Amino acid sequence: MKTVIRGRVWKFGDNVDTDQIIPARYLNTSDPHELAKHVMEDSEHPDFAYKHREGDIIVAGKNFGSGSSREHAPIAIKYAGVPVVVAKSFARIFFRNAINTGLPIVEAPEAVEEIRHGDEIEVNLEKGIVTNLSTGKEFKATSFPEELQKILKAGGLMEYAKSKLKGSVSE
Repeated sequence: MKTVIRGRVWKFGDNVDTDQIIPARYLNTSDPHELAKHVMEDSEHPDFAYKHREGDIIVAGKNFGSGSSREHAPIAIKYAGVPVVVAKSFARIFFRNAINTGLPIVEAPEAVEEIRHGDEIEVNLEKGIVTNLSTGKEFKATSFPEELQKILKAGGLMEYAKSKLKGSVSE
């Protein structure tokens, strides 16, 4: 996992729920690549799945990922090539599902207020800093506890557990 991520912003509003992230009509598959083809299809940017570029970043308002507890939502985002999601806040179950699937997420309310659709931003996961490269403004983000950082660096909870069982994760 990269600790410094740069990308172009796709800006979304408040209360983007899991049905907007990956509509229920596509939940008949667990193939992450197939899910990625339909990511954000029922959102305010229904063309996201085919217009975004790998490395583009989702920036959203409050309560991102609300709704059902489906793990498909962060998986669809991750496999669509989105390296990080920045939001004012995340729904609690989405937050854990994102960490468990290895999708970095960052809470940075002030940054979200200032960042616009199409801006270029940089997210430093280790330092907890979001920089709007289009304006030069820098914002503090909520940092993760060390244990969650280890899970993200491993690529998700399952990979972390496998590494731990093999003895390759330090305590």
